[in-house]
Amino acid sequence: MKTHAPHSHPPHGRSHPVHAAQHGSRLTRKQRVATYTAFSLAWLTGSLWLLFHYFLQRHGEFALEPHPLEHWWLRLHGVCAFVLLWLGGLLWALHVRPGLRWPSRRRSGIAIAIVFCALATTGYCLYYVDEGSFRDLAGVVHWIIGLSLAVPVALHALPKRRASIQSSVP
Repeated sequence: MKTHAPHSHPPHGRSHPVHAAQHGSRLTRKQRVATYTAFSLAWLTGSLWLLFHYFLQRHGEFALEPHPLEHWWLRLHGVCAFVLLWLGGLLWALHVRPGLRWPSRRRSGIAIAIVFCALATTGYCLYYVDEGSFRDLAGVVHWIIGLSLAVPVALHALPKRRASIQSSVP
């Protein structure tokens, strides 16, 4: 007779009140800090680039000119994007795939993964596609998705923190 590891999968599609660490999808503290830091910095630098690009232009001798910091915000955003791409691979292996077995946050996790792929694709287009209407559309999609992604990420992550806090209170 086969024996199964305890909590190897939820019965009948329902989730157990099992902590994520027991089914292998919980990230370590260092992994969470790295992920949230990289995501926060990418969001912040992208937001600052938008602010400086559209609202803090300077009046030059003949026309509006970019703010001197605009280019630096974009460079930092690009560095954060590369870090997030690397972390995305790490998260896929350590968090997303194991977490697919547990339905409690499956929908939000899949949605975040799809949106992350859309951001990577539109970011690629912004970097490599020549000027034109397709690039402009990719930019608008990238900005809208990027600015709004903070909400689903927070909703996906924060219930875990509340559950951890509540379970540690006697």
